[in-house]
Amino acid sequence: MNPAFSFRWRLAAVWLIGLFAGCAQQPPRPATLPHPVLLVSIDAFRPDYRERGLTPNLDALADDGAHAPYMLPSFPSLTFPNHYTLVTGRVPDRNGIVNNTMRDPVLGKFSLSRHDATSDGRWWADAEPIWVTVQKHGLHTATMFWPGTEAKIHGVRPDRWIPFDDSLTSRQRVDKLLSWIDEPGATPVFDTLYFDAVDHAGHEYGPDSPEVNAALREVDDALGYLVAGLRRRGLYDRMNIVVLSDHGMAYVPKGNIVFADQETDLDDLEPVSYGVMATFDPKPGHDDTRAVARLLGPHEHMKCYRREDLPKRLDYGTHRRVPAFLCLADTGWAIISHEVLAQRKDPMSLGEHGYDNLDPTMRALFVAHGPDIARGVTVAPFPNVDVYPLLMHLLGIPALPNDGHLDDVKGVLAPRDRGIP
Repeated sequence: MNPAFSFRWRLAAVWLIGLFAGCAQQPPRPATLPHPVLLVSIDAFRPDYRERGLTPNLDALADDGAHAPYMLPSFPSLTFPNHYTLVTGRVPDRNGIVNNTMRDPVLGKFSLSRHDATSDGRWWADAEPIWVTVQKHGLHTATMFWPGTEAKIHGVRPDRWIPFDDSLTSRQRVDKLLSWIDEPGATPVFDTLYFDAVDHAGHEYGPDSPEVNAALREVDDALGYLVAGLRRRGLYDRMNIVVLSDHGMAYVPKGNIVFADQETDLDDLEPVSYGVMATFDPKPGHDDTRAVARLLGPHEHMKCYRREDLPKRLDYGTHRRVPAFLCLADTGWAIISHEVLAQRKDPMSLGEHGYDNLDPTMRALFVAHGPDIARGVTVAPFPNVDVYPLLMHLLGIPALPNDGHLDDVKGVLAPRDRGIP
């Protein structure tokens, strides 16, 4: 046999074997394309905000679709942990995003302002978000901001995404998402949209402020603008829209501060995070016996735990990124040190979240509307881990192992999707 021909034959054989192996690993594309799913987050939207009469567009979606009186966030009731729970079905202790500010023994420090960390897929690799699974099934996604979408997770990024840009108005975010939907080629079947105006106003001015009311109007206007844009494209009646929030917001009066350096010896403990939830690790080479005893002792307006002693119902404390000690402020209080407070450029927030996830002020929003959603239905409150299996069901893609239960939220689905004629 000609040596050159023999080499080319072997090369072709290797290529074919690799091709077939790749095909075997690729999950099957759904036989029937699902109705597209749009997941909208209004950060820190408390469900009782709807009672203010400022959100007619959101109310119209709820009245013509399905909603819950409230949804329970996972602990801790913080932005990044709960957004990742919503798209993985895993509580923070199992999805790896255990706090907005955390440390990893290998990866180092993580915070919302560290782009090198938020865009590093290794931080997010403990769970697989919906957009990754969707694309593994040969379908397409567009994510207009969502924690995790700036990273390549399990080697995959969303088809359409941009780095987070706080300067974009709510309407500009809608315009960007609609521009992606308009692009030629395959329409994305899973989209996300994120609004943070309500969260910003709540932190700076408190949840009962005129500024929060103005933010509610702004975001509701953007929802109406979105609906109008989808109607013009003939998509509104063919798209399942889920509007929710990650957590609520509690009022924190000025001066409601617990100073950690007055409650323990910070010379012997290493603070990892401050806020509603303050966390600490032992300092290497230090005798922390006295510091730990003081930290775990009784305090006014906060309670501290070893991570292994946290209440079981919180489902938190086993992940390697959870520090050794955790202090949780009473609702309406925050924890910081004098040194860190002196370094702050802004005053302490008048609104906060991160409290016990059973606190009524931490409750989250849930509204759904679309061709596969029941009409005029109110379902019982449920934990936010149930959102993931619901979304995967709507997409017609098998859910990965998760902490949620589809049966608990089946009432959201149209009767035919529940096997009811």
